[in-house]
This record gives sequence, structure tokens and C-alpha cells, in this order.
Amino acid sequence: MIKRAIILAVLMALTDVASAQEGPTTMDIARKPDLKTVDAPSEYFTGKVTITGQFQRPAPSRVSGAIVHFEPGARSAWHTHPAGQTLIVTEGVGWTQIEGGGKYEFHAGDILWCPADHKHWHGATPHEGMTHIAIQDTVDGKNVVWLEKVTDEEYLAPLESD
Repeated sequence: MIKRAIILAVLMALTDVASAQEGPTTMDIARKPDLKTVDAPSEYFTGKVTITGQFQRPAPSRVSGAIVHFEPGARSAWHTHPAGQTLIVTEGVGWTQIEGGGKYEFHAGDILWCPADHKHWHGATPHEGMTHIAIQDTVDGKNVVWLEKVTDEEYLAPLESD
């Protein structure tokens, strides 16, 4: 009888350890009214840009992201992402370009993918704002490498036809 009690206690302890290693068993929900909105750093953006709900998931996940809103005429600087970037456009119309390629227009409902380490920029058009959800992975502690600002000439260059 004592052996059974000891075996049962050991099994219960092992179950508790296994559950603790799996992590929390509840969903973490960030409610919209609790999300912080901050002005995007002027050294990396031109025009009025705000960032809401910026997040970085704990290891083993490498995912980070945020909701980014660009007022008309606003845009990012040139930049790269070590594991690429996905943009899910939720509102408005924007422009994007990979270095050496054409400039393209995108709209609410579109999903953009920029491959790893490709220099690119994105932002709103001169006459309409744009909001996207940006999702990227972190590699060696970095999820973005910021470069020089996009010039007015680059921003206003003609669009490529699809």
C-alpha cells in the first residue's frame, strides 16, 4: 500500500513538472483599449506614422509585430528584415518597393511578403492613408535593420504596372 502511494505521488509530481514545462494553459489577450499607440521614430519614418500594440513573443517563438498607421504622404525608411516580413493591409492604399525593382501600389485586403534581407520601403500614398499589420521574425536579437530615408524622388517615382 505504501509503495502504491509513493508511486502515485511520483507520477503526480511528474505530471505537474510536465505541465509547468508546457507553459501557461490560458490565452493571453491584449484588449484594444489597453494597446499603447506611440509615434514612430522620426529617424526611421517620414511623415506622421503611429505604431499600436507592438509585441515580441517569448522564446521559442521568434515572432514580433505591430499595427502601423501611415498618414497620407508618410513612409518608412529603406530597411531589411533578417527573416523577411509579412504586411497585412487593413485600411487604405499604399506603395512599396524593393531596391532595384519597381514601385507597386497595394490596397486594403492585400497581403505583402518581402523576402529576408531584401532592402525595401513601404508607406501611404500622397492622398490616402494606409494601415497594415507587420509581422516578422527575430534573428539574433534583431527583427529589422534600418537604413537611409527614402527620398522624395524615390517616393514619387512612377508606379510599375502589374
